[in-house]
Amino acid sequence: MLRDVSVEVQAVAVGELANLLASAAPGMRIRATGFLAAKSLRSRAPVLHLSKIEYLEGTENGFQAQVEVQEKG
Repeated sequence: MLRDVSVEVQAVAVGELANLLASAAPGMRIRATGFLAAKSLRSRAPVLHLSKIEYLEGTENGFQAQVEVQEKG
């Protein structure tokens, strides 16, 4: 059976990725990748830690911005 599904997940971006994301306009379409981890030891709510963001606006015109951050460690 087909059904509409939606979810809201908190996301965290640091450094260059956070600066880029802060300049994005509300409602812009992006594709984000990263990993899910618990918010804290006391809160098991999931938080998406971003490692890559692709801006999807304008892809039909041949423009696409992509930023990826490599984790150290």
